Amino acid sequence: MADIVVLKPGREKPVINRHPWIFSGGIRALPVGAANGSIVDVHSHDGRWLAAGYLNRESQIQVRLLTWKPGEAINDSFWQGRLAAAIARRQTLADSPATTAYRLVNGENDYLPGLLVDRYDRWLVLQAGTLGIDLRKQKIAQMLLDLTGCAGVVERSDHSQRAEEGLDPVNDHLLGEPAPDRVMIRENGLSFQVDLSGGQKTGYYTDQRENRQRVAAWCDGKDVLNAFAYTDSFAVYALSAGAETVTNLDTSVDALELGEENLQLNGFDPNRWTESFAGDVFQILRDWQREPDRRYDLIILDPPKFAHNKRNLDNALRGYKDINLQAMRLLRPGGILATFSCSGLVSADLFQKVVFGASIDAGRPVQILEWLQQAPDHPVALTFPEGAYLKGLICRVDGA
Repeated sequence: MADIVVLKPGREKPVINRHPWIFSGGIRALPVGAANGSIVDVHSHDGRWLAAGYLNRESQIQVRLLTWKPGEAINDSFWQGRLAAAIARRQTLADSPATTAYRLVNGENDYLPGLLVDRYDRWLVLQAGTLGIDLRKQKIAQMLLDLTGCAGVVERSDHSQRAEEGLDPVNDHLLGEPAPDRVMIRENGLSFQVDLSGGQKTGYYTDQRENRQRVAAWCDGKDVLNAFAYTDSFAVYALSAGAETVTNLDTSVDALELGEENLQLNGFDPNRWTESFAGDVFQILRDWQREPDRRYDLIILDPPKFAHNKRNLDNALRGYKDINLQAMRLLRPGGILATFSCSGLVSADLFQKVVFGASIDAGRPVQILEWLQQAPDHPVALTFPEGAYLKGLICRVDGA
């Protein structure tokens, strides 16, 4: 029999509605003897069984829920079944030779809180974001290899949220064959080199796959500015769709060098088609406003997460407004702005308001042409709206 967590009166509704998180403030009593990471039952204050999940007293989210079925055992068969179901949901992607990189397990949205898994050709990259997953990661990795037939699993549990679970960052080989330094993937028929151990996140942003296509549809004949370029994925798509030129900006020289490799891999000579600049994107865009020849038909803004917690949300919103304002000032009349936020704390509605504020300060009329979101292999469970983190707008920016 599992140990029992008891909720405070009036705190059972989110659990009944299948939200997977229980915060410390909603708990009346924790089991004395239960080890952190172990499976616990969750009861209402009057003794009703509500759900079961794993415990971590070190975290503000003290219980992450796994099942709402009375009597369902959280054992090897449970984990195997949840993993198999997540993999089956991506079968269309698995069957397509045009795309060999995608999200395989999307945490709470695939009913496996704390676990992210991306597939890159024959390799899997696993992120264990919670203690409950960290304790089980070896067994989960073996199950993933058995289910997918992949060669090996790399662990990229090196994000800052691990500290909130009392865990140290990990970036290492986990199971199976060690991955090479670079893995070549296909995405919508284009080719990219991915650095699984040193790249951002798990090495590549599979969540932007469909958005890269949508932005590319506006690039034919355009001079494109690709800000926060990382490894030039948007640039490759833009040139493949007929862009005249692409200018890439990023803080990382290494990322831009890998981006040039990606351009060459797809048949584009960087010296002919692109120019690249490393530095502070905000400052570079300000400096270029003093250069009349630095104007563009289409600008892509795909910055890293600005809002990491509620404490820095206001600063993040100022950052989003500023970067969009600078981009609008560099667009030719009628130019296209493709702008994104991957901050989960910034809703789509709030992000739209921020872009609106930038348009007012720029004195430029702006029309929304398309609303964008994360790719379908990053689904959002209706019980977990926090899963909708990526949002984007394609806008037309007219003259003053």
